[in-house]
Amino acid sequence: MKNSMQSNKYIFIYSSVMVILVALVLSSAAMFLRPMQDRNVKIERMQNILSSVNIIVSRAEAEQAFEKYIVDSKVLNTVGDEIEGNAFDVDLSLEIRKEPAQRQLPLFIANVNGETYYIIPVRGAGLWGPIWGFLSLESDLITIFGANFDHTSETPGLGSQIADLEFEAQFVGERIFDDAGNFAPIRVIRGGARQDDPHGVDAISGGTITSQGVDEMLVEGIGNYVSYFKKLKNQ
Repeated sequence: MKNSMQSNKYIFIYSSVMVILVALVLSSAAMFLRPMQDRNVKIERMQNILSSVNIIVSRAEAEQAFEKYIVDSKVLNTVGDEIEGNAFDVDLSLEIRKEPAQRQLPLFIANVNGETYYIIPVRGAGLWGPIWGFLSLESDLITIFGANFDHTSETPGLGSQIADLEFEAQFVGERIFDDAGNFAPIRVIRGGARQDDPHGVDAISGGTITSQGVDEMLVEGIGNYVSYFKKLKNQ
C-alpha cells in the first residue's frame, strides 16, 4: 500500500511539473511569435486596402506600396467631423459594437496615377463568423471604383465567394447616392439585381445568410460616412 501511495504521489508531482513546463513553453512561444503575427496582420491589411484601388502587391512589396499610394488617412465620427486618432489603428470589430455616436471611423485616401480615391473599411457578420472589406470611391464621392472582401469561416464554395473577384467586380461602377443626392446604399439582391440598377449587385447563389450579412454591412458601413462625404462635396 505504501509503495502504491508513493507511486501515485510521484505520478501527480511529475504530471504537475510537466503541465507547468508545457504552459511556460507555450506562453513563451506565444510572446515570441506575437510581434510576427501582428506584423502579418498589418501587412495583409495593407494588401487588402491597396487591392480596393486595384493595386495588387506581394507581402514583401506591401509596405512600400502603401506608403506610395495611400497619401492620407483620417479618423471620423458619424456626423462627419474629423477627430484625433490613427486610422490604421482603429479596430472596426470593436467600433461596430459601440453606439453610433461613439464610433471612430477610419478613412484612407489614395492617389493612383493622379486620381484620388477614398477607401472605406466595412465590417459585419456572415453565417459562421465575421466578414469585412474595403470599398474605394472615385473622387466624385459617389461611384465605387473597387472592392475587396474577406471572411473568417464562410462556407467554401458558397458564402466564401464574397472574396472571389467575380463577386467583387460587380461593385465597380455602382453608386452610393441617387441623382437627387440622397444616400442609396449598395444592396445585395437575392435572385439578382436589375441590369440597369446602379445600386444593386447579385447575391451569392446558395449563400443567402452571407449575402444578407454583406448587404447589412454595406448599408451600415457606408452609411456611417455619408455625413462626411456630403460635407466634403459642399466645400
